[in-house]
Amino acid sequence: MSGTDKAKNKAEELLGKGKEKTGEATDDESMAQEGRNEQTKSNVKQAGEKVKDAFK
Repeated sequence: MSGTDKAKNKAEELLGKGKEKTGEATDDESMAQEGRNEQTKSNVKQAGEKVKDAFK
């Protein structure tokens, strides 16, 4: 996994956490869910990159 990919995935994960917390604080369930979805998407990307690295 390149450093750039790691940084992008981490940034996406942190953005998702921020949206989730903001949504919870403002009782905006759709924003909280969007944040959780972004975190999941980021985690899947990170897992895929780790698999690719394992086969190099």
